[in-house]
Amino acid sequence: MLHATPTILQLREMILNGDLEPGERVKEAQIAEQLGVSRMPVRQALPLLAQEGLLVRSGNRGYAVREFTHGESLQALRLRGALEGFAARTLAEQGASPALLKSLEACLADGDALLAPRLMTSEVQIEYAQMNARFHELIVNGTQSALLENFVSRCNLVAFVAPGSVAFGHADPQLSIDLLTYAHRQHHAIVDAVRERQADRAEFMCREHIVTQEHSMGS
Repeated sequence: MLHATPTILQLREMILNGDLEPGERVKEAQIAEQLGVSRMPVRQALPLLAQEGLLVRSGNRGYAVREFTHGESLQALRLRGALEGFAARTLAEQGASPALLKSLEACLADGDALLAPRLMTSEVQIEYAQMNARFHELIVNGTQSALLENFVSRCNLVAFVAPGSVAFGHADPQLSIDLLTYAHRQHHAIVDAVRERQADRAEFMCREHIVTQEHSMGS
């Protein structure tokens, strides 16, 4: 899981908003000036965003914005939804271990505490993204299927598809917090279905939940 920082979040949203265009070379000094930070956090963020699939190497030391289409990201997200839906079904059918359920419930508690104040800040986005990545990693890894883990990891390389890539390009903080609250209620429903061994419901809720991430992908 990548460690998100405010600089990473801001750069991610610049790509999402089109402020940095596909194929454009990222200029450290210019970005640092725009964000009001030194060049060091920008320099540290670039290889991490490359790991997410948002940037590609350009020249000997630089990076450029990866060229991708919204349709490609959307297709990969829906494919990830199908795969993770299968993972949730598998867990429900096999029965999740007490240790796995305890870890999932810890994610639910963290999300509840984070969203309770109903405030949307960059810190909330970062912490929610980290919790979300942890939650989905638990669902997939809980199946103990190396094949499934590999397929999901490939989907997560496509821009804005990984569960830790939550970023809202619109300026309405109330809408953002409403979307995260709704998504977290879906987390609760997925865990309930897995715990109760309701395979059909677990699969449906997981697939439906991942579609919610489309709202943070722009248009």
